[in-house]
Amino acid sequence: MKKFIPLFAAFFVFTGSASAQIKPSVVSPDTLYPGKAYSPYAQRSFPSHVYWGDSHLHTGNSLDAGLFGNTVGLDDAYRLARGEEIKASSGIPVKLSRPLDWLIITDHTDLMGFAPDLQKGAPAILADPQGKEWAEAFQKGGVEAGKAAFDLIGKFSQMKLPPALVKAYSPGADVFAGVWEDNIKAAEANNEPGRFTAFIGFEWTSVPKGFNLHRNVILRDGGDRARQVLPLTTQPPIGTTDPLDLYQWLEDYESKTGGQAFAFAHNGNLSNGWMFPTEKTYAGGVVDENYVKLRAKWEPHYEITQIKGDGETHPVLSPDDEFADYENWDVGNLDLSELKKPEMLKGEYGREALKQGLLLEKKLGFNPYKFGFGGATDSHTSLATAEEDNFFGKSTSVEPSATRVNHPFIESELGKIEGYKLVASGYTGIWATENTREALFDAMQRRETYGTTGPRMRVRFFGGWDFIDNDLRSRAPAFKGYEKGVPMGGDLKNAGDKKAPNFLIYALRDPIGANLDRLQVIKGWLDGAGKLHEKVYDVSVSDGREIVDGKCKTPVGNTVDLEAANWTNTIGAAELATVWTDPDFDATESAFYYVRVLEIPTPRWVLYDKVRLGAKIPKEAELTGQERAYTSPIWYTP
Repeated sequence: MKKFIPLFAAFFVFTGSASAQIKPSVVSPDTLYPGKAYSPYAQRSFPSHVYWGDSHLHTGNSLDAGLFGNTVGLDDAYRLARGEEIKASSGIPVKLSRPLDWLIITDHTDLMGFAPDLQKGAPAILADPQGKEWAEAFQKGGVEAGKAAFDLIGKFSQMKLPPALVKAYSPGADVFAGVWEDNIKAAEANNEPGRFTAFIGFEWTSVPKGFNLHRNVILRDGGDRARQVLPLTTQPPIGTTDPLDLYQWLEDYESKTGGQAFAFAHNGNLSNGWMFPTEKTYAGGVVDENYVKLRAKWEPHYEITQIKGDGETHPVLSPDDEFADYENWDVGNLDLSELKKPEMLKGEYGREALKQGLLLEKKLGFNPYKFGFGGATDSHTSLATAEEDNFFGKSTSVEPSATRVNHPFIESELGKIEGYKLVASGYTGIWATENTREALFDAMQRRETYGTTGPRMRVRFFGGWDFIDNDLRSRAPAFKGYEKGVPMGGDLKNAGDKKAPNFLIYALRDPIGANLDRLQVIKGWLDGAGKLHEKVYDVSVSDGREIVDGKCKTPVGNTVDLEAANWTNTIGAAELATVWTDPDFDATESAFYYVRVLEIPTPRWVLYDKVRLGAKIPKEAELTGQERAYTSPIWYTP
């Protein structure tokens, strides 16, 4: 009888030690996958992760946050952003549905630290008659404290603060330096490269005559460089409201420290038409070659959506865009000292600014409005909450309650901004190689970013000349995107003999969010006669609906349950993708393109307040909306 030896045992019997005999075969990568490694990820150098964060958040060290009761400090603001549960100033427990990847705390530099001292009755405040009056009102609390807060904010926005108080809380004062040091220490303590990025930054709060011309400043660097400077302020007689002075501060910062920084604006919709000037600046300057060159250099980013209204476009500017009327605030400025006029709109919205930038580039040689898009909360609660079902409002005074919907956000003899008009928005997605200050900053500077109104959908947008439908037959379309084109924020290379550019576009819904309605390409261009145009193209839609001549006229539908504040993903699509070619391209005309991603309708935060808190909702309030994402543009220059 023959003895049976299993094959694997025979191997050891006849060859000896397996470790001595089994060796991996050496195979040339070109043999398996010509020109590339077999693993598609082994030699990947392009940004492969999107990192989510809030680029605009205030703690109680900001004047208009502390005055309205914000007591949540720097460390708790970071803890919440990193996924921990904390208590809001109102005592309500709060936690994000998912942690963020990065955060910029941007406290207002003017009177930084003033609000906590006001409530304590600090000597520097009591020494000034007006300061003493405000401090006594705050000690009384209630209505008197509220009146004092609005009086103080009003004088701030009208540049009429007492000079002695400004001096006591400006660069050169111990309190100011101390608060700046606290900001630096908190950012350094919470910055963990690869896990969470805490940027050092601030808000330069230019608000002459009530015009909202604020800029946030972000540093690429750590505390060693940040400590060499003090932030710029705006209040007279020490500060300045001219952006040219801000650009000089940025230049000086980089020269002195060897670091890097840039600025970005927000809420052009409240600027009385001055955020995006084309001829003269509000400060009496002119939009000349020097202005456009400096603005192009120092402002590569724009906060297109946030709590005080969406800043993409307005129905008056975009009458053919059926989705233009989204969370618009039709007031002149935040303190309502002036009302909106139609002629203001051209200088207030992002899409129009992109168009005017084409015209200025032809005229002056530089495009001052060649910026990428992002979203932020601008929350003054220290809470980076942007989801509709987790909305904690603009300030502590409008944290969740049954009455906040009906409590005006601001009111004057000229009108009011109703409480229900606050927007649960937004976040910025950054495509970067790693979660570090350096990588994220560099990605923002090259404009590889997109803003959303809160959801975290993944969006890819590439422009080129040779994309084909087959490029989408992959779960990783970015490989072809980077290989054959440029990403969002980039410039199309010369057309050569190509007939028209095409674009590879992909969007995947937020994993815990709503399905997608459609993908749209927004194009703006300057024709040979010097006239500006825009057009919105539907390029991919859900549910088998038809697109005819760039338009899908069939709405996606609405599954929102108004009784339960819920929706179902029984309509829409989990992902949408397409390769789209511009049917109206003229190689002699400069143009830009960006993608707008629309979700199916979902509940606004006011509906959650109705269902959870029993809030009585005014009939004018919108109960549902279609949340969205805006990619940074891709430009074409002849």
